[in-house]
Formats: sequence, C-alpha cells, structure tokens
Amino acid sequence: MLSFILKRVIQAGFVLIAVTLFVSFAIRLTGDPAVMMLRESANVTPEDLERIREGLGLNRPFLVQYGDFIAGLVTGDLGQSFFRGAIAPLVSGALGATLLLALTSLAVSLLISIPLGIYAATHRGSFGDQLVRVLSLAGLSFPNFWLGIMLVLIFSVTLRWLPPSGFTGPQSLIMPAVTIGVILTSTNLRIVRTTMLDVLSSQFIMVARAKGLSQTKVVYKHALRNSSIALVTYLGLQFGSLMGGLVVVELVFNWPGMGTLAIEAIAQRDYPILQTVISILAVLIVAVNLLVDLTYMLLDPRIRLE
Repeated sequence: MLSFILKRVIQAGFVLIAVTLFVSFAIRLTGDPAVMMLRESANVTPEDLERIREGLGLNRPFLVQYGDFIAGLVTGDLGQSFFRGAIAPLVSGALGATLLLALTSLAVSLLISIPLGIYAATHRGSFGDQLVRVLSLAGLSFPNFWLGIMLVLIFSVTLRWLPPSGFTGPQSLIMPAVTIGVILTSTNLRIVRTTMLDVLSSQFIMVARAKGLSQTKVVYKHALRNSSIALVTYLGLQFGSLMGGLVVVELVFNWPGMGTLAIEAIAQRDYPILQTVISILAVLIVAVNLLVDLTYMLLDPRIRLE
C-alpha cells in the first residue's frame, strides 16, 4: 500500500509540473499585464511599460519566474496578484465556494441516480424503467447554462422564491447545485442501471437468492456494492470535468468560485492568480483519482493495486 501511494505521488508530481509549466508559458502568450495597467493612461511611453514590467518581475527569465512560483506554491506563499493584493485569501474563498458547489451537486446526483438506477434495474422492461431511461436521455440534452437560466426565470423572476445570483446563504446554493446535479444524474443513472443489471445476472447473486436472502439484502448488500466500482471510477473522472465545467454555471449564477476567479484573471492577464487556480485544481483532481484507486480495495478486496 505504501509503495503504491509513493508511486502515485511521484507520478502526480510529474503531472503537476507538466501542467503548471504549460499553463505558466501559455498565459504569457495572451498579452502584457503592463499594457492592461496603463491602457487608460494617455501618452504612455515604452519606458513606462518597462518600469511596470520591472516592478512586477516580468523582465526576469521565464524559468526564474516559474521557479519562484513553484517555490511559493510548495511553501504556501501564494504571492501577490498584479491587481488585487494577496492571492491566498482570494483563492481560499473561491476554493471553498467551488468545493461546496461541486460536492453538493455530486450529492444531489447520487441521491437521485442511485435509487432510480436500482429501481430501473430491478424492474427491467417495465413502464417505470422506460420512463427513467427517457428522463436520463432528456437530462443529457439540456445545456447546463440553459437549464440554469430557466431555473432563474422560474424560481427567481416569476416565483421570487430564490435569489437569482451570488452567495448570500444556503438558498443561493439550491439552483446552481440542481443545475449541475441534473446534468450529472443523467449519466450516473445509466451507469447504475447498466452495472446493476450485469451484477444481478451474476452467479453469486443467484446463489444468494437460492439461500433465501430477501430481495432487499440481495440488492443493497451484495449487488449494489459490487456494481458501485464502475460508478466510483466514473465519479473520479466526473470530478475532474466538474472542476472545469463549473465555470459556465458559476458565471450564470455569479457564483464566487474558482471558475469566476480564473475568468477575471484571464481578462486582466493576472498571471499569478491564474497559475495558482489551475495548479490547485490540478492537485485536487490528482488527489481524487488517488482516492478512487484506494477505494477500489475497500469495495472489492480481490483488486490488487499495482
């Protein structure tokens, strides 16, 4: 176990170096922050721009700038934004908001998809099964920004039940979490149904039924545990795409998360913030994938990690 974790940590280190190096290089191709700072000033001279670049440290070699960024990231010193002061409080607030939205959305999806997927699998071919499959296809057809706008029109503009944007309390979380959760449910539901059908037709399930176990024990104690491996695998992949896909939903609901912070940094060419945001998201994705690998052994001891 320890050798496996150490191996994955080393692999994760190479992945993070590759990601941060590429991002640090690519964002410098988008433009000059010094020009952004002086864009509203008249009679800007090349000497003025050079003084700004020197003050920001942009006149140093790229590898030196990258090395300083990595050193600060490892030691917890996230440095200063070009426009907004210290980065640490900005990122901590945005990261908390994004994780809250992501985890709530996943919880909404699982609370819907697991019961419905089990029902559809245990009632294969019934009207309920057909209805669940149709609803899952319909959910895949909804763009998340369209669904978010429709929820705002219904529950904020028309009914005035929920706040339309921002984060003012638990009520602000409902619509963005439902927007993302519905989209995730469409895929998760089909995974649960398909894997449950495969497991329910397995020999060990027939043996369990032959022993006289109740339907509830067969389905929830034996079948669900063995079918959950595929869902756990997909949730690990889903979390990575969710971190990137939250940007649109955060913009629709003006959610103060990492996606909104990254968009603002791109618009201002604020290299330090954008590098930090992407690096932290990459660390989260790698950590979740490692957690998924470890979860395999808990769900099925026959699996050996290599």
